Amino acid sequence: MSIDRPRLSKRIAAISESATLAVDAKAKALKAAGRPVIGFGAGEPDFPTPDYIVEAAIEAARNPRFHKYTPAGGLPELRQAVADKTLRDSGLRVEASQVLITNGGKQAVYEAFAALLDPGDEVIMPTPYWTTYPESIKLAGGVPVPVVADETTGYRVDVERLEAARTERTKVLLFVSPSNPTGAVYARDEIEAIGRWAAEHGLWVVTDEIYEHLVYGDAGFHSMPVVVPELADRTLVLNGVAKTYAMTGWRVGWLVGPQDVVKAAANLQSHATSNVANVSQAAALAAVTGDLSAVAEMRTAFDRRRRTMVRMLNEIPGVVCPEPEGAFYAYPSVRELIGKEIRGRRPESSVELAALILEEAEVALVPGEAFGTPGYFRLSYALGDDDLVEGVSRVGKLLSEAR
Repeated sequence: MSIDRPRLSKRIAAISESATLAVDAKAKALKAAGRPVIGFGAGEPDFPTPDYIVEAAIEAARNPRFHKYTPAGGLPELRQAVADKTLRDSGLRVEASQVLITNGGKQAVYEAFAALLDPGDEVIMPTPYWTTYPESIKLAGGVPVPVVADETTGYRVDVERLEAARTERTKVLLFVSPSNPTGAVYARDEIEAIGRWAAEHGLWVVTDEIYEHLVYGDAGFHSMPVVVPELADRTLVLNGVAKTYAMTGWRVGWLVGPQDVVKAAANLQSHATSNVANVSQAAALAAVTGDLSAVAEMRTAFDRRRRTMVRMLNEIPGVVCPEPEGAFYAYPSVRELIGKEIRGRRPESSVELAALILEEAEVALVPGEAFGTPGYFRLSYALGDDDLVEGVSRVGKLLSEAR
């Protein structure tokens, strides 16, 4: 007699699809079908990878050395270059042995939590959060504990809110500045207060610094283990080339931290994927050893688009959008519009409102449910100026009909 067992494991069946990638895929499918859809979903620069990086990859492809397996933890020269770049850009001094090269930033996120968490360990997670964080925590056996901030605080949490969420099971604080999805950037004194709180309670910190170079106006980037040095031995820093060098498709990220944790994560990676593709590693080496002129040009364009998008969003009745200080996202509240009639329909959630906008205005947005806060949208301004203005104009025209 056969036993009827589920086809999928509970662990994998519980994973949610990446909402941002799903929205981007739907927008591209509609475009391919001839619809004039404008997509604000994808979190990737609309610039090509700089030529000198591409040329380095071409040369690597011709080099027989890169046709073979290389160390699972990364090319030695790239690990050293990332250590040097980390000191240059954030002031954190680490050795090459404290660097693990990963298959994009997402693998670094998962391996960080896999290396730290046992079943039931809790991770305090400021919310709105990037969609991958809670899934990686759960896959590693941990329990994500959201701490919600809204537009009234600029989407930043404080020590009081974090302390209210801490329990005897809390092991890790996830800290992200600049933030995806909100663009929030914490000031140095806020980072110091949060870091000293984490150190006082013996917590680990996982901090994602992938948007470190995309800050605007008077905002500045500060790395927590630099601001609070006593945390350095209990901090994992996640980063990669995707955003800074317009290299999302090359899939190179890294994890920086104490040697014992990095070695454990490298052991996991040796069984999961082995080395990152060597051609991509060679391209990343050219990127991190080069100057930052490419990101400076992108930052100028993003800053212009940021100001345009926020102004246009705040002109729409019922929409409230704080000015993001980093990354390339705006995160407007549309809570006042939920339940109102728009073209004969009354959307009861931001998911339903996003579906209505896609259908009626042919604009793809990611609803706040994907980031842990219903009643919001995330819009990427990493797209051309003309498309940005046209897309937000369409949304504004439709939402202005709300009654």
